[in-house]
Amino acid sequence: MARKVIISLAPVKSGTPVDKTALAEDVQRCVEAGAGLCHLHCRMPDGSLTPDTTDFVATFEEILARTDVVVQASTGGISDMDIVQRCNPLDYWRVESSSLNGGSTNLNGAVYINTDAEIDYCARRSYDRGIIPEVEVFDIGMIYNVERSAQKQPYRRPIFYNLVFGHKGGMQPDMTCLQAFRSAVPADAKWGVTHYGRDNWEFLAAAIAMGASVVRIGFEDSDYLTENTRAQYNWQLVERLALIIRSMGLETATPEETRVLMGTQPRLPD
Repeated sequence: MARKVIISLAPVKSGTPVDKTALAEDVQRCVEAGAGLCHLHCRMPDGSLTPDTTDFVATFEEILARTDVVVQASTGGISDMDIVQRCNPLDYWRVESSSLNGGSTNLNGAVYINTDAEIDYCARRSYDRGIIPEVEVFDIGMIYNVERSAQKQPYRRPIFYNLVFGHKGGMQPDMTCLQAFRSAVPADAKWGVTHYGRDNWEFLAAAIAMGASVVRIGFEDSDYLTENTRAQYNWQLVERLALIIRSMGLETATPEETRVLMGTQPRLPD
């Protein structure tokens, strides 16, 4: 049986207005093209981050009225919110996965702070809600931060690591960094990649060939369809990535297959 690769969709560029209906239509086409999971931050309609989950919930309700995608809530983003406010989206009953940031870093000219105590808090809030974290790590040391956190409280195994490349101040998308980063992932963990600022597909293809279980795509990270062409819709990016995956003899994971691979739990209203 061909290996399944999860396409994780992050469809909203930071700071851009969110049209719920247009976004839901785009996400629906993304799932039809091969995406299994949708990652959203908690935003106001103008695109700004907020602790108020009203529009976050309304946006996902609009999406889920059209397609049964796996819901992943972000607990990150550079803002003046504290970690309790950043974790507010975890209270939405449809959330199945969360982002869990593995440490602090310089991020595109800003300092992105995630202390050990904040890592522990976010992990605990996720697991208390039956939510499976996907751990976002921007350098190798963050993997060890999370493994240390896992010694203090139980983490669901396998841990899913999202190796993030391309941000100024973080790991860069070249083969040396990919090999080094990949080698630090524990043998019992799963891993995937995000390539921020991507304008080609070589790095993602290399990560898939090296065994990535999850590949993130979408306007939050890049809208480049080719080096000289930008996509108008997220589904165009998903179609291109799905074609690469299938051309390697692999298959994209459906939302239901994504749930099995990530070990998410059935969600029921509170």
